[in-house]
Amino acid sequence: MAYPNTSILTANLSGTLDSHDSGGNIYRPFSVFSVLTLTLLAMLVAATFVWNLLVLVTILRVRTFHRVPHNLVASMAISDVMVAALVMPLSLVHELNGRLWKLGRVLCQVWISFDVLCCTASIWNVTAIALDRYWSITRHLEYTLKTRKKISNVMIALTWLLSSIISLSPLFGWGETYSEGMKCQVSQEPSYTIFSTFGAFYLPLCVVLFVYWKIYKAAKFRIGSRKTNTITPMAEVIKVKEETQQPQMVFTVRHATVTFQTDGDTWREQKEKKAALMVGILIGVFVLCWIPFFITELIVPLCSCDIPPIWKSIFLWLGYSNSFFNPLIYTAFNKNYNNALRNLFSRQR
Repeated sequence: MAYPNTSILTANLSGTLDSHDSGGNIYRPFSVFSVLTLTLLAMLVAATFVWNLLVLVTILRVRTFHRVPHNLVASMAISDVMVAALVMPLSLVHELNGRLWKLGRVLCQVWISFDVLCCTASIWNVTAIALDRYWSITRHLEYTLKTRKKISNVMIALTWLLSSIISLSPLFGWGETYSEGMKCQVSQEPSYTIFSTFGAFYLPLCVVLFVYWKIYKAAKFRIGSRKTNTITPMAEVIKVKEETQQPQMVFTVRHATVTFQTDGDTWREQKEKKAALMVGILIGVFVLCWIPFFITELIVPLCSCDIPPIWKSIFLWLGYSNSFFNPLIYTAFNKNYNNALRNLFSRQR
C-alpha cells in the first residue's frame, strides 16, 4: 500500500529506516534488536493477560475471597486483563507499523477509548486499594466489615465512572484521536490534556502519596509510643521489724517486675507492617511505571513540542507494564493467594 507524502523515511521501533520497493510501497527491514524487542513485548502482553486472569479465577473459585479487599483486587485485575486483551495487542500492531495507524478511524477511536478507560481504571484501582489499607490500619475499630464493604463498592463504582468520562469525552467532540496522516493518539486538545492527565494520573498520584505518608506516620507513631506496661523493680529491700518482746521477725518484700504484652498486639503490628510494605511497593512501582508517560503527555501538547518516537514507545510500554506488576506485587504479600493458586494447579493435574 502506497502512502501519500511519505518520501521522507521514518524510523521504526528499532531505529532502522524504512525503504521503498519498486512500486513505491513501504517495507521495513527488521534488525535482530527489533525482533528481540517485539518478542519481549509480545511475551509481556501474554504474561500480563495470563497472570491477571489467574488472579480473577482464584477470586471467583475461592469463597473466602468473595469479600473486601478482594473485590478491589478483582476490579484491578479486570482492568489489567482488559489492558492486556484490548489495548496492548493493538498497540503492538501500531509499533510494528512504525507508529502509523492502518486500521481506520473507527477502530482507532475504539482503541484509544479502551486504552484511556482501562489504564485510568487500573491506576484508580491501585489508589482504592491504598485507601482501603490506610483506613484498615489507622481506623480498624471504626472501619468495620460492613462499612468497608460499602466504601469499597463505592470506590469501585467511582473508579469506572470517572475512567469512562475521561475516555469517552473525545467521542463527543472534545478533541480528535485520528488524523489523516495515519496518526492515532490520545486527543491533543490542551484543555482535554489537562483534564485527562490530572484525572487519570496526577490526582490519584497525590492521593496515594498522601495515603502512604499517613501510613508511614501512623506506623512510626505506633513504634515510638509502644511501651510495655511495667512496674519497675526497687533497688532497696524493705525490712519491717516488730519491736516486741517476742523473738524478732523480719519480713523482706522484694518488688517484682510485671510486664503486660498481648499476642494480639504483636499479630496486628506484623499485619500492619506487611500491609504498609505491600502498599509502598505497589505505589512505588505505579509511580515509576507511569510518571515518564504522563509528564510527556502533559508537556508535549501544551508546549507544541515533540519527542522522538522511540521514547514515546518506551514510556507507553513502561506504563503498560504496571498492569503486569500489579498482580505480582499483591499476590507476593498474600499467602492465601499463593496457596489458592497452588491448589488450582494441583487440581488440574
